[in-house]
Amino acid sequence: MPTVRGCHLPDELLYDVENHIWFQEVGDGNVRLGMTAVAAAMAGQVVAFTPKRVGRSVRAGKSCATVESGKWVGPAKSAAGGEVVEVNSAMVDEPGTINEDPYGKGWMVVLTPEDWDDVKVTLVLGTDVSASYEAKMDADGFDGCA
Repeated sequence: MPTVRGCHLPDELLYDVENHIWFQEVGDGNVRLGMTAVAAAMAGQVVAFTPKRVGRSVRAGKSCATVESGKWVGPAKSAAGGEVVEVNSAMVDEPGTINEDPYGKGWMVVLTPEDWDDVKVTLVLGTDVSASYEAKMDADGFDGCA
């Protein structure tokens, strides 16, 4: 598992580094996504999580959820467009789970993507993500995860 400036980035995931979102193929053509440890550390303690509802469409490059912390409120942008087929309702009640376990219990939504083959080739495989994240952290002026 790559670790960049103290931030863990699991090998088996695909990353949209620019938007700090990870993707995992979960079968049946669906993908699970969430915020990276980098995003969680940059945001600080997450206090609210509002996902799009099941059955709603997400356009590529647009929000699949809104995340709020003491420092930031903003969209979690999905590189893939598609239909939300599952939301992590436990995160609505315990949004800080993103900070504690961003790749496990802290996932956000599951999508049935309509453009996955086109999007997948634009994402960075976990085994190759270190250099991309090092450059992104430099550009953002982010020292790393605590």
